[in-house]
Amino acid sequence: RKIKFIIMKNIVQVFGRKKTSIAVAVVKGPGNGFIRINGTSIDLIEPEILKYKVFEPLLLMGEAGFGDIDIRIRVKGGGDVSQIYAI
Repeated sequence: RKIKFIIMKNIVQVFGRKKTSIAVAVVKGPGNGFIRINGTSIDLIEPEILKYKVFEPLLLMGEAGFGDIDIRIRVKGGGDVSQIYAI
């Protein structure tokens, strides 16, 4: 007799809005600690001054809080500042 094992990942989807910008984040766990915004690494966010706004939750929780989950964020609409605040 064959037994199939199905391993399901825990997935949570959340969204945020600011003016006309909409951000949708998909959090999957367990993962490798990847955080991507529109397909690019979180380290490559421009302009540089807005990067710190995105890093605020990461700095508060520390690496241990985000080390075992993957976060994929899609943002569209509005300008740069509105998109960052939607995240």
